[in-house]
Amino acid sequence: MRIEEIRLQNYKCYKELKVTNIPAMAVFVGANGTGKSTLFDVFGFLKHCLTFNITKAVQSRGGFKELVSRGCIGQSIIIEIKFRLSITGVERLVTYLLEIAEKDKSVIVKREILRYKRGAHGSPYHFLDYQAGKGYAITNEEDFSKQEEELTKEYRELEADDILAIKGLGQFQKFKAANAFRNMIENWHLSDFHINKARGTKDAAGYDEHLSVSGDNLQLVANNLFQNYEEIFSKIIEKMKQRVPGISSIKPETTVDGRLLLKFQDGSFQDPFIDKYVSDGTIKMFAYLVMLFDPQPHPLLCVEEPENQLYPHLLMELAEEFRLYSLNGDQVFVSTHSPDFLNAMRLEEVFWLEKKNGFTIVKRANDDPQISAYMKDGDLMGYLWKQGFLGRVYP
Repeated sequence: MRIEEIRLQNYKCYKELKVTNIPAMAVFVGANGTGKSTLFDVFGFLKHCLTFNITKAVQSRGGFKELVSRGCIGQSIIIEIKFRLSITGVERLVTYLLEIAEKDKSVIVKREILRYKRGAHGSPYHFLDYQAGKGYAITNEEDFSKQEEELTKEYRELEADDILAIKGLGQFQKFKAANAFRNMIENWHLSDFHINKARGTKDAAGYDEHLSVSGDNLQLVANNLFQNYEEIFSKIIEKMKQRVPGISSIKPETTVDGRLLLKFQDGSFQDPFIDKYVSDGTIKMFAYLVMLFDPQPHPLLCVEEPENQLYPHLLMELAEEFRLYSLNGDQVFVSTHSPDFLNAMRLEEVFWLEKKNGFTIVKRANDDPQISAYMKDGDLMGYLWKQGFLGRVYP
């Protein structure tokens, strides 16, 4: 299941945006303030809406007036995502559309649609369609022997008009597309790694299934892998040996007071170093490998500025690790300010953001004939960026 298209309307700096043919690995560059974090926040917003409701998701972003694009008060915010999903053995392009608006000083789901084509021809059929908390979902969508008029519509009224229909209906397998999309949102991961939060001893009891957004549970997740996924943990250590000179082993250890820490063994020394005294780059590379070798990988990873604290020569290798993750069927979005990281990117993987008349537009590198020609002749994307070929965006 992979996102192929994103359309935004009136979402912060994106008054009108449409990005199509999104690859499994996509890298976004742009000056500060052009909207890289905002683009990634769309996925965080949907996850927040699903976990809680629209009202809380909007309030946590400063309210509807701060979320809607400047000069668009009174208009709706629209988020539309198209993704590939296998239904009855056939891969179909499914569209999810969410329209939110303000009504009587409250935020409501004005429209929520999930649709896809039942056959090779014709218009996409609405398998879920809700307006202001009322609507229907098809309960036998996989019965393709039936005509559209024979499909069973189950009408329901939600508890409130600021709740997503996929939150409730997505719990049931009979709503195939809704269930799949809900699961995809729930398992999206936005990484905003903070080295200061990842260091030091941590309580041994806590969430250890996946690395958190900030990485503050690194010791717990590493210990879970060490204890329960020996083969995976061994692969991570082998990768660390290749990436970071001197590292021979890493081992989680429980202290006498019941806390967890990480010990890094440098082959040149007899005694290991605790993570408090290990370089920022070593910690960060280990954290990214822990995230990328997750036994239950995320369908979408959004990683902001992975180059921070990492030595430049490691960035091309890290980029390759991200690409390998995407080749296994998942998807990776990365924002970066690093020409070194960008040098590892292929032509079709790069997008750049720039402001036009106060709002952000997104351009594809492979739509530019000059960039395409240079890349075909062997140039690297990061060098082209430094030379000013990516529009008005400079590193």
